[in-house]
Amino acid sequence: MSTARFDIPEADGFTRPYWEAAATGLLLIRRCRDCGRAHHYPREFCPHCWSEEVAWEEASGRATLYTWSTVHRNDLPPFGDRTPYVAAVVDLAEGPRMMTELVECAGDDAVAGMALRLTFREGKPVFKPGG
Repeated sequence: MSTARFDIPEADGFTRPYWEAAATGLLLIRRCRDCGRAHHYPREFCPHCWSEEVAWEEASGRATLYTWSTVHRNDLPPFGDRTPYVAAVVDLAEGPRMMTELVECAGDDAVAGMALRLTFREGKPVFKPGG
């Protein structure tokens, strides 16, 4: 009997380019061709002006830490084996805010506004300290 995993999203036709890029170490975001604003999580329309003229764009991989919380208990596989871990919200250099995980940094060492850089774990984008 296999255990369900709660950290692996199921790609569909729309999100497949995002997950395929992530598997190669690239983070894609969406940018509106009408208002010029970027957004994340991927949507088929711009959440700022509602235009459907949006396209994939490679993110720089730079971000700053907005907020975080150290998770000490999580019963869902595989998170229980990773505790404690730092759940985080980061501001991408391109503008969007993104939920993620902070790695290579204990929660006690995190500071709001600290520079972060993109890395990947098992094909999922996470961030670590550094410019």
